Amino acid sequence: MLTPDERERYDRQILIEQIGPEGQEKLKRSRVVIAGAGGLGSPIAIYLTAAGVGMIRLIDHDRVSLSNLNRQILHWEEDIGKKKVQSAATKLRNLNPGIKIEAIDETITEANVSHLLEGCDAIVDAMDNLSTRYILNRCAIEKNIPFFHGAIRGFEGRAMTILPGKTACLRCMYRGSVPEEKFPVIGVTPAVIGCIQATEVIKYLLGIGQLLTNRLLMYDGLEALFTEFAVNRNPECDHCGQIK
Repeated sequence: MLTPDERERYDRQILIEQIGPEGQEKLKRSRVVIAGAGGLGSPIAIYLTAAGVGMIRLIDHDRVSLSNLNRQILHWEEDIGKKKVQSAATKLRNLNPGIKIEAIDETITEANVSHLLEGCDAIVDAMDNLSTRYILNRCAIEKNIPFFHGAIRGFEGRAMTILPGKTACLRCMYRGSVPEEKFPVIGVTPAVIGCIQATEVIKYLLGIGQLLTNRLLMYDGLEALFTEFAVNRNPECDHCGQIK
């Protein structure tokens, strides 16, 4: 049940027909993992916390550096040198003390991913490399947990929602590997893509709207354009091809 303070805090979104008190209670009962507490993870975490998602588990192994601050808005100059998950957790708890924030300072690997994702209702991809995304994608499929993909570069970004056993997965879309690199980015791009990912999570948790399933949404900030591409499930996919 919502407390009187929660009813006041979330008053404006409870007014939304598709949410109401029942939807707000659903959000309160939900548990979301955000893999990455950087450029994408910052707006995702901020808006899911503000919306009242009951538990958010942040996973990141990195520390805050000066070069993060043009885009990673959960971290400030005073946080340089601190663990990102601790810096982020402090801000999120101050933003909404009613939300449980779990800060996990670990690198996601094949060995620990199943444990790290245990008990969650949704997994949000806020990573900056494809190899870790593949690990998350495969585990999400094995555990039948929805996976919300986002990626950015410069003024461009993309987003897609994956429902295991029902839709195309990340591996269906990306073939092979992509070399890790230091890529360009301006903070407004992860802000846009992160908000789209957060919106998708909220819609999924509430069972409302049309999700970005089997569709890759591409954002071009320089041209102010959104473009959508169909993504077909690959029956030979080595991640989801055996899932019925």
